[in-house]
Amino acid sequence: MSTSTAPVPVTDAPAPVVPSVHVRAAITWLAIFPLVSIGMLLLAPISESWHPILRALVLTAVVVPLAVYVVVPRLLRLHAAMVRRRAAR
Repeated sequence: MSTSTAPVPVTDAPAPVVPSVHVRAAITWLAIFPLVSIGMLLLAPISESWHPILRALVLTAVVVPLAVYVVVPRLLRLHAAMVRRRAAR
């Protein structure tokens, strides 16, 4: 059985620039800190009697997916837009 390979189209678009590890760490912190702070405030009234590990489990079960799938991607897009705007000057 012969397989033919289709030619790969060549584009003139530059490859996206990946932010440095330091920028990604700062962006992640900017996402996590407010989410944890707000989560702690919202969870406090109902979790006073809970064991601290259970509180941490519930908090991180909400904060981590929210940060990974919603907040960090939006902050990365914002950062990329700012970099493009600065490069266009």
